[in-house]
Amino acid sequence: MRLEDLKESAKDFLHEFRYQKGGIIGFVLLVILVSVAVFAPYITSPDVPERWSKEFWVENPQNAPPTWINYFSSEKLAPHEVYTIEDMQVEDMGGGRKIIKIVYMNSYDSPPKDIVLKGFETTASDVRQKPKMTIILKRPDGNEIVLMKDRRISSNTVIQIATNTEVKNNVFNWAKTTSGVQLNPVEEIKLQALMDTMKILFGKVDKKIFESPVPLLGEYVFEIQITSSDDDTINLSNFTAVFSGRTYGLMGTDSKGRDIWAGLIWGTRVSLSVGIAVAVLSVLIGVVYGVASAYFGGWRDELLQRFNEFMFSLPVLPILILLGAYFKGHVDLVQIVLLLVLFGWVGVAKVARSMALQIKEQTFVEAARALGAGSGRIVFKHIMPQIMPYAFSQMALSVPYAVMTEAALSFLGLGDPTAVTWGQMLYDAQNAGATINGYWWWVIPPGLAIALVGLSFVLLGVALDRILNPRMRTL
Repeated sequence: MRLEDLKESAKDFLHEFRYQKGGIIGFVLLVILVSVAVFAPYITSPDVPERWSKEFWVENPQNAPPTWINYFSSEKLAPHEVYTIEDMQVEDMGGGRKIIKIVYMNSYDSPPKDIVLKGFETTASDVRQKPKMTIILKRPDGNEIVLMKDRRISSNTVIQIATNTEVKNNVFNWAKTTSGVQLNPVEEIKLQALMDTMKILFGKVDKKIFESPVPLLGEYVFEIQITSSDDDTINLSNFTAVFSGRTYGLMGTDSKGRDIWAGLIWGTRVSLSVGIAVAVLSVLIGVVYGVASAYFGGWRDELLQRFNEFMFSLPVLPILILLGAYFKGHVDLVQIVLLLVLFGWVGVAKVARSMALQIKEQTFVEAARALGAGSGRIVFKHIMPQIMPYAFSQMALSVPYAVMTEAALSFLGLGDPTAVTWGQMLYDAQNAGATINGYWWWVIPPGLAIALVGLSFVLLGVALDRILNPRMRTL
């Protein structure tokens, strides 16, 4: 095909495509999905794939709903917040003594789940030379609570306020004394074991502080006093305070504290890669197989068609499940693509053969044969270009099938356990009982993402079919 003819064909195609509203919507959605896949490291974080399957995201709350639910709920839940040293007030008192103040404004009905202090760096190796830390909470009602006193800290020290034994004891004794609640020893042990430390810290002082604490709104100041032998003993440049919220980000978190939003973004890469790779390979193999079968005819056609019918009669999904179960834990995305391609070309080959049977009887094919053109030239120069419009539309329509099949295998636990995929997210949600426990933010977004990819390619495929297949233009 000459360059001028190619330009004219492209111009005609674009002219027809302008009138396909569904195709335009599908194309816009596809551009958005591809952009998300390409810029995933910048939208979230480049280390998400490495962290996703290997560890808990300890800095994040577990099973936290998205932050925007506060707009639709009467009970306001504290969001997840991270304070770095730049967000704090640091006073150097000299002589190795520093005071760090963290100002937290509580305007929520439910306070943070926990407060995690980490990022200490100290050069002291001797236990007696390690810095000491004292934490004092100044509440908006004027009360002060000594949460922790003279705690030795090192470079790997991580303080979790909600679960720290010393903090729990100090908070319990303060609440009991301040509220004037009379308890016997048995009740003390029971209440101390069951109490929610964070709700008491951020609650009003009254007789029901242990049973149903009422939130106390206002400004809370956490004063962290650090005493070391000299200023060079401790480095606070990486010190952070994580207020582990009861809500998190745009899409919430799962049972491992993983950011659902990050999983959705990175899952776009896998879905598009698997879908497009399977669609292109299976359609190309099917077209070449069908054209070769039709062109050569005779016993070769019979043999190829019998094999095609054998492959067509195989139950694909059960076989994929068996293969996935056999290789469970050792299946990567390349193997999944090859498995899907192995069974995905059969239907395309049937249609391509029927089209090639008509094309090979055309006058221009007979003329090429009379001029001495070889079989390869006739197939790839004269027959294949006539079938490629069908191939392009079929590629677009095959992507949703590949995406759904990969998601189904991952949902059954038979996909690549190291990859961030939407099917794997649904599999983890099923294992954690997300539906039963009401963690809808863990189930609905991956399902909608799969549907969105399928919708975009279906709209695009139907539009291509209507433009490239003359019989579809009147429908």
